Amino acid sequence: MTQIALITGASGGIGRALARQLHERGCRIAAVGRSADRLSGVDAHVRIVSDTTTPDGAALAVSACAEALGGAPTLLAHCVGSTLIAPLHRTRADAWSEVMRVNLDSAAFMLQAWIAARAGGPGAAVFASSVVARIGVANHEAIAAAKGGVEALVRSAAATYAAQGLRINAVAPGMTDTPMTAGMLKLPAMREGAARQYPLGGVQTAEQVADAMAWLLGDGAARLTGQVIAVDGGFTTVRPLVK
Repeated sequence: MTQIALITGASGGIGRALARQLHERGCRIAAVGRSADRLSGVDAHVRIVSDTTTPDGAALAVSACAEALGGAPTLLAHCVGSTLIAPLHRTRADAWSEVMRVNLDSAAFMLQAWIAARAGGPGAAVFASSVVARIGVANHEAIAAAKGGVEALVRSAAATYAAQGLRINAVAPGMTDTPMTAGMLKLPAMREGAARQYPLGGVQTAEQVADAMAWLLGDGAARLTGQVIAVDGGFTTVRPLVK
């Protein structure tokens, strides 16, 4: 049976790469984003403009997918996200709220809408966390708290819905070469400095993160739920050899 995959944040680097991979696997793809122009180049069967940081926007994304593709999505990949690099004492209340809205609220609302659409049936979902939720990185308090919430959401929901065959997992990428990080990698010295933080070296591609997400949505990960896989070149678990 052909799988229907709903990908939010599909116009971003990771979402775009994942859409291409799942399309090549034979899935029918519903790509969701806030800009029709930015979605235009995404490899998808239907493109849905919706703001998934609200309950209504999340519900709209799921219902539009079902209407266009003939059924509720069996797969969900939530790639919506933002970042904020600032120490807590310099983080304004509105900036904090915005990080929570984009990263944590959107994850909760999308998961809620997708579970309702599954109506007791099986499926698989994957969310995007970050290495900063798994190890302390200076000046990342807001985004670490938001992504830490995403990881807790994934684990609890995985427990709640395992009995109906829903698998819910996440990936936690390190520095990834995407439009969102372009400003942090624009100079060779900046890219080289970032690369030195990772035991495997280099800065990973969006495709490498999408590889892990696609695997978690596939049959090869049929026994995995409630897991967060770090795609980070060893950043959170390996101490690099200093020469």
